[in-house]
Amino acid sequence: MGATRSYRFRKYHVATAIDSLTLPTFEAVCVSGEERDCGATSGELHTPEELTRWIAGHCAQTGHQSYEQTTRTIVRAEPGAWQ
Repeated sequence: MGATRSYRFRKYHVATAIDSLTLPTFEAVCVSGEERDCGATSGELHTPEELTRWIAGHCAQTGHQSYEQTTRTIVRAEPGAWQ
């Protein structure tokens, strides 16, 4: 057996706030398909409406109904103090 190691962790208090100088991004990937996922992607879009429009268009062309949606925002850390 190997040596036993113990680690001590300190709590670090940090708050996050959305960076108001950046735009969020929205992306969808089509996960419809019988043998494998379609894999079509919307690319990065900047409004939920653009994403919905892409999904509606892809669905109209292919009949695919299942999508994985990702929303990304830039956040800024507002550090607190070590405890």
